[in-house]
This record gives sequence, C-alpha cells and structure tokens, in this order.
Amino acid sequence: MKSAHDLVVAAKALIHEVELDAAEQAVRDCELLLDVREADEFAAGHLPGAVLVPRGLLEFKLSATPAYESRDLKIVLYCKTSGRAALAAAALREMGYTHVQSIAGGFDAWAAAGKPVVRPQPPAFD
Repeated sequence: MKSAHDLVVAAKALIHEVELDAAEQAVRDCELLLDVREADEFAAGHLPGAVLVPRGLLEFKLSATPAYESRDLKIVLYCKTSGRAALAAAALREMGYTHVQSIAGGFDAWAAAGKPVVRPQPPAFD
C-alpha cells in the first residue's frame, strides 16, 4: 500500500518543479497562478495574483471554467510546502495541460525568502 509521501514522490518524478530562485520569473510569465491550499490558508496569506482552487476541487473547477480550458495555458501552482502542488501538477498533466510548474518548497519557502505575500488585514471597527 502506498502512503501519501509515496504518492508525492511519484508525482514529483513526473512534473516540473521550479526552484525558488526562478519562481518569481515563472510567476511573472504564467497565465494562471493557482493556490491549491484550503480557503483558510489562502486567507492567511498568498502570492499576489493567485487564484484559490483547493486541491480537492482542482479538476472540477478547471473543467468547468471556459477561461482555463486551453491545454497550452501557462500554469504555476503552489501549496504550503509542495506536496499538494505536486499531486495537482501531476493531475493537470494527466488532463493534458502541457505548461504546468510547481514551486519547490511552496508558500512556506516563498514567504521565508521574503518574496511578496498578500496578507489581508481584518476590518477595523472604530
């Protein structure tokens, strides 16, 4: 029986994972930046311009959104540390998307490197 770790390792062997030092350029060059974490994670902070599509809904959302139907769409995706993003990238590859990259180390590595992060401020009730 395979573990979640086994599945992630297998997925990473199939996908293109962009290293952190090249990630900003990959994000600038992409047409769709996907955050595949959960809504509460996204609300706590995310990459500028990212679209939230949780991993569990990815295939359904992309299939149901005409703007994302082109299989030549340049996609960069990330999660917290890169496991869910690897699984998502492998799924997109299987769906026929040809230009998919995952950010190595995910959001945690991006934020730790001091790269831009959007952190919404709670409303002030004065």
